[in-house]
This record gives sequence, structure tokens and C-alpha cells, in this order.
Amino acid sequence: MNGKLYLIPSLLGDTDLAQLNPAIAHILPQLTYFFVENIKSARRFLKKVDRTINIDALQFYELSKKVEDNINEQLEFLSVANKGENIALLSDAGLPAIADPGEQVVLLAHQMNIRVVPLVGASSIILALMASGLNGEQFTFHGYLPIPKKERQQAIKRIELQSLQNQAAQIFMETPYRNQQIMEALLKTCKASTFLCVACNLTTEAERIQTKTIEHWQKTTYNFHKQPAVFVLQG
Repeated sequence: MNGKLYLIPSLLGDTDLAQLNPAIAHILPQLTYFFVENIKSARRFLKKVDRTINIDALQFYELSKKVEDNINEQLEFLSVANKGENIALLSDAGLPAIADPGEQVVLLAHQMNIRVVPLVGASSIILALMASGLNGEQFTFHGYLPIPKKERQQAIKRIELQSLQNQAAQIFMETPYRNQQIMEALLKTCKASTFLCVACNLTTEAERIQTKTIEHWQKTTYNFHKQPAVFVLQG
């Protein structure tokens, strides 16, 4: 019998293990092969979940940003499923392959007739949308916006126009140390009546979620520097 590829969510932040799907703690000790974004983070997470796991006995494949360059290596790592071994795709935070590396691994597994088993976990994208009060029926996730100021401003104008045309929520993220820059760009570029939700530190004790119009944000003192955040915008 062929092995399976388990898609294993991780915690969103430094939070209680009680928020983790109980099935994950049951499955992890049975696994030896792991696709991961970062080996150090993966080891730390596995030990947090179960201190009895022998980390040194595990085999890790670290996914690079240019995963398309390593298809043959990934196929070889996946091939142990043909010998009955189960494999995991483990996220650094949140859900695997959602704004995270790994979708190519999942596609290769399908092509190799390996059963893919997604496990339930927290998604910062969905949690932010849930808590935003904005359109949960029509929405688009844009990932990360461009870094150069001119390109970023153009992207903001484009997604705001898209939101106005479709009355759809627009979701995007930013590296925590650039949160202040993205906020400044949003407040400078968007219409005063446009709604913006900022959802920070989701699922942790420091969680903070606020939805306001751009006009109200312009009058608000805020500091999201180095705080993991998801942004939801709707005109």
C-alpha cells in the first residue's frame, strides 16, 4: 500500500498547543519524512508538539523559494511513498501551500498517485477575513504587494478599483518589518471611504483586529511594526 502526503498546519504564533488540531499530535510521531520551509523551525515545532520524537531519526527536505528548480529532488523524496512511507508537508505558520511553499510538492504527489491528506488548521488569511466585517462571499487574495514605492502604489490603486467594481474584499500580507510602510502607502493612496482591516498577531494573546475607513485610520495612532499582520481592503 502506498504512503500518503499529509499537509500539516502549524501554529500562527507563540500560542498554546491547545489550538492545534489533536490529529496532528497523533500523526506526527508516525512520520519520518518531512518537506519543510525551514528545518530549524520545523525541528522546534516538532519538539514542542511531542518531546519524545527522535529528531535525529527524521529526514527533512527544505523547500527553496525556487522550488521549480528542484523537481527531480522532490520526486525522489516523494518516491518513498511507493514503499509505504507516509510523508508530511509542514508549514512554518498556518496552512501548507497557502501563501507558503509547497503547492508544487502537492501537485507532484497527485501526479504520482499519492493520496493527499489535508489536516485542519488555522489560516491567518481566513481568520482576518472572518473578523473584518467585509465581504466573505467574494474576495481575492493577492499575497505580497510589490516593494518598490511606485509599483506598490499602482498595485494598491488596482486592487481598490477591483474592490469598488466587484464589492469584493481584497486580502494581502506584508513582511512584518514593512508594515508601517504599507500602512503609509494605503493611507496616502486609497479613498477616504475605503474600509481597511488590519489583523495582527492572530490567535495569540497580543491579537488585535481593527476595521476602519481610511479617513478614520488617518486620524488613528497605530504601530504594527514587526507584528505579523494580514490586511483586508474593501471600497
